[in-house]
Amino acid sequence: MALSRGRRRTEGINYWPGFVDALSTLLLSIIMILSIFVLGQFFLSQEVTGKDEALNRLNAQVAELSQLLALERTNERNAQEQLSALNASLDKSNSDKTRLQGLLDTAQSDAAAANANSGQIQQVQGELDNQKRLSGQALAQVDLLNQQISALRRQIAALEQALDASESKDRESQTKIADLGSRLNAALAQRVQELSRYRSDFFGRLRDVLGNRPDIRIVGDRFVFQSEVFFQAGQATLQPEGKAEIDKIAAALLDLQDKIPNDIPWVLRVDGHTDDRPINSPQFPSNWELSASRAIAVVQYLISKGIPAQRLVAAGFGEFQPIDTSGTDEARNRNRRIELKLTER
Repeated sequence: MALSRGRRRTEGINYWPGFVDALSTLLLSIIMILSIFVLGQFFLSQEVTGKDEALNRLNAQVAELSQLLALERTNERNAQEQLSALNASLDKSNSDKTRLQGLLDTAQSDAAAANANSGQIQQVQGELDNQKRLSGQALAQVDLLNQQISALRRQIAALEQALDASESKDRESQTKIADLGSRLNAALAQRVQELSRYRSDFFGRLRDVLGNRPDIRIVGDRFVFQSEVFFQAGQATLQPEGKAEIDKIAAALLDLQDKIPNDIPWVLRVDGHTDDRPINSPQFPSNWELSASRAIAVVQYLISKGIPAQRLVAAGFGEFQPIDTSGTDEARNRNRRIELKLTER
């Protein structure tokens, strides 16, 4: 009877539904392209986040190497200062040696005239020997410091090479990240085009098999069925009339799934919605349970018609996603609905 009333209403020529269909299809394509693009950007951000973590680790290593380099340079400066101090001490020792040698020469020249000065000569000779010993120790320390400075210079050269290698690896990582982003954007754009094309085919097929009915319409990227098409009020058991409509949907989906490539992770999402009037029955304590049970009933029937379970998603929204918030009986009728949406996992 509902179909006969729909036919009587559309006997006259009315171009408005065709215009609405075309506009809805255009809006559907735009919304889905934006949705896939946002999803692609999400995966890209995840990939870039992983590369950023690797880059942060490299930067931490570079900072650590820079600290070691600064420490080694500080040690080199300290060694240079010690070397300068030892050289000053050696110069002083040489000066004392020259002075004592002069005293020794003077003492030796006076020895012939005064044997009483022999004790003083021996004392001067002892001091001269002591200065020679100190000069030898200073030279040994200078040699040791020179060896330490050479080792420090080798360590500094190695650290500079490691720093250059880290900077080169950092540049290579940045180049790889940019290339990965370009390839991912290209792949996402191709996926958007492919899924949009199959979604258009599916919606076109559904329009053909379901006909122009007032209780079935397109809203954005979804086919919207009034709940009364499938269920009685307050129930989640499919009526025979509803099963007949789902048979048409299953046939169109089975024909389409063989054409969609396996690498496109598509699913048909079935969303259940209720109006804002509360329900509290033993079977359905709230509208959440009622909307979810209706979506599950549709999914289970599609599975019985051969649709793979992994290609179906059931979701219940209760009364919290209305499409008409005016609060009238007509608005409540519009809000009691089952929505079908072909999308990606």
